[in-house]
Amino acid sequence: MNMGAQKCVMEFPMDFPIKIMGESRDEFAQTIVEIVLRHAPDYDVASTEMRPSRLGRYLSLTCTIRATSQAQLDALYTELSRHPLVKVVL
Repeated sequence: MNMGAQKCVMEFPMDFPIKIMGESRDEFAQTIVEIVLRHAPDYDVASTEMRPSRLGRYLSLTCTIRATSQAQLDALYTELSRHPLVKVVL
């Protein structure tokens, strides 16, 4: 039996949730939304889910975009991952 890696095939367009975590700072949410909008201009900002960590030190945002291509997702993940306020992108 071949247990090699299987290729995941995604069909676009599709709703795609992205979770972004960083330190809880005043500018964190606004900065993340601006980045998301650059890559997904039709993103509904009102749909952003925000959750603080138990002690309030970190903030998690979930942004569900209408993804149109793998290239769009790759570019968005790259920009988010490189931003100094971002700790993790899932």
